Amino acid sequence: MPTVEYGGKTFNVDEDGFIDSFDNWNEEWVQLVKEAEGIGELTEEHWKVVNVLQDYYKKNGIAPMVRILSKVTGFKLKHIYELFPSGPGKGACKMAGLPKPTGCV
Repeated sequence: MPTVEYGGKTFNVDEDGFIDSFDNWNEEWVQLVKEAEGIGELTEEHWKVVNVLQDYYKKNGIAPMVRILSKVTGFKLKHIYELFPSGPGKGACKMAGLPKPTGCV
């Protein structure tokens, strides 16, 4: 399994760069993904998306579909893409420490 290092921490990642386990998610991981996504500063809106994704994942074992994410956060899909340029599936789920979504997110 490939690894990446950031902030003195080493993370195991899959072939798409998603962290190997939600249990290994931490602040250094968030900063790594933030830089990779080209996000300048994380806002409350970024954290709202991340928290919704994590809460849903803890309850259901999968990432929510994008319409659920949009409904729960109150953000339109366009705004989620503004927050996470590579989208809710790649950028937001990756930042939240979720596995790569298999379906629509």
